[in-house]
Amino acid sequence: MFYFFTNPRSNFADNYVVLLCLVYCVTGIAYALAIFFEQGPAQLWSVLLPVVLTLIATRPKDSETMKYIAYLCYPRWALEAFVIANAERYYGVWLITRCGLLLKHGYNLHNWGLCLSFLILIGVVIRIVAFIGMVTFQRR
Repeated sequence: MFYFFTNPRSNFADNYVVLLCLVYCVTGIAYALAIFFEQGPAQLWSVLLPVVLTLIATRPKDSETMKYIAYLCYPRWALEAFVIANAERYYGVWLITRCGLLLKHGYNLHNWGLCLSFLILIGVVIRIVAFIGMVTFQRR
């Protein structure tokens, strides 16, 4: 729905693939939150966790600790995948802008598949954790 409002340079298929991987990742997190918390706290965590992780992922990485924490946040990988999908369509004089943007954020134009892989990997790992929690706590 938002594709037509934002007018990105990337094509619809690239954005759709990134969103599919992102949805897989966040639904795994939602499963884990629903298993480990009661209904009220799980809903609160499902709202606060993406906000906090996005703030961590987009914050300047001054220390090595923050750099590693940001490296594990799923919004970092989703943002990088969206930026790379848009940057691939730049041509002509906009190549300088593209290179500057990618360099500023530490992104690599060839890491689009890696970003999608990390989103899927986070979704799989969190689903395994949720399954272990479901079996351990006998929840349905």
